[in-house]
Amino acid sequence: MTDSLLTPAAGPASGMSAKPTTAFEFPLQDSSGEVCLRQAWASLPEPIGADEKESLLHDIRRLLRERNAVLVAHYYVDGVIQDLATETGGLVADSLEMARFGHDHTAQTLVVAGVRFMGETAKILSPEKTVLMPDLQANCSLDLGCPADAFSQFCDAHPDRTVVVYANTSAAVKARADWMVTSSCAVSIVRHLHAQGEKILFAPDRHLGRYVAEQTGADMLLWEGHCIVHDEFKAVELASLKARHPESIVLVHPEAPASVIALADRVGSTTAMINAVVENDAKSFIVATDQGILHRMRQLAPEKTLIEAPTAGTSATCKSCAHCPWMAMNGLKALRNALANSGAPHEINVPAETAEKAVNCIHRMLAFTALESGGALTNASAAGLIPHIGAA
Repeated sequence: MTDSLLTPAAGPASGMSAKPTTAFEFPLQDSSGEVCLRQAWASLPEPIGADEKESLLHDIRRLLRERNAVLVAHYYVDGVIQDLATETGGLVADSLEMARFGHDHTAQTLVVAGVRFMGETAKILSPEKTVLMPDLQANCSLDLGCPADAFSQFCDAHPDRTVVVYANTSAAVKARADWMVTSSCAVSIVRHLHAQGEKILFAPDRHLGRYVAEQTGADMLLWEGHCIVHDEFKAVELASLKARHPESIVLVHPEAPASVIALADRVGSTTAMINAVVENDAKSFIVATDQGILHRMRQLAPEKTLIEAPTAGTSATCKSCAHCPWMAMNGLKALRNALANSGAPHEINVPAETAEKAVNCIHRMLAFTALESGGALTNASAAGLIPHIGAA
């Protein structure tokens, strides 16, 4: 793979040309370990007026009731959808907590506002339920950059290594893994495997992988992917911002580059970052993750000052534009359409054989974290929570 930029495998879906569409570059690794840049696209929701917004919200609330459906939303989606999820008895959380909540909830239809791997994880854990998403084209650069065939060949080339994958991967990649991890349990699981003398093959996020390797001392072979949002945080600009706000606590997600992590006061998952804002006595925080999380932070700690970490230098037009383009595809119109017109355009399906294999690495992680928390999985399940778990 020698091209610096490849033509997209597929452009925007038919019928979507009227929407603003933006191309993004992401790293794509092949089975030999070579990396090139490839393009993916995101089609942003069309702007809506206040009256249309209220009409859509009314329709969505009604459809959720009529379809015996529950809405689960990620911290990174639009704040209006986050509020709608909590208002209607759903959940705003990280990807694993979303899937667990959907599994434990009595609703037979789960509506997942997030990106595709989150819908797949929900379907794997709840195969008997209908899982809908506002837009099945809402992807993730980590998932896109780790195609299952190439990853499987890469694993075959290193049979002596235990395969550990991040939650931000497809069902097919999870089916090839021994363990799945999230950003808050990755260190403890890899430390456990290292203590057993195991060498690790880790995919797909190279920044998270390097952070885990530094924390554990494990022998880790890394897939060379990254999140296009977190990779854009700039250490030089963050250091300058930190100097202007010395009283602020710097919170950094471990998907960020090592130079940015080095400036952090706290490194953690989305859930850990929210908890830090709520529980820490500090009054000001610099936040280095997707800006969608600020909505929930402001709700839980309205008295705190939250400053977005910079994603570009002084010559750029946007100094703090850390927002996943695919998370932004979760609009109210698409959400309404998913509930009104379920089926192929919106329904997540995972082949049974793939799901049966993929669920093993997820269950292994859940069992490990339950033991870490003193075997409290049953009580946590009743509350819709997983101790010590926090995904992207």
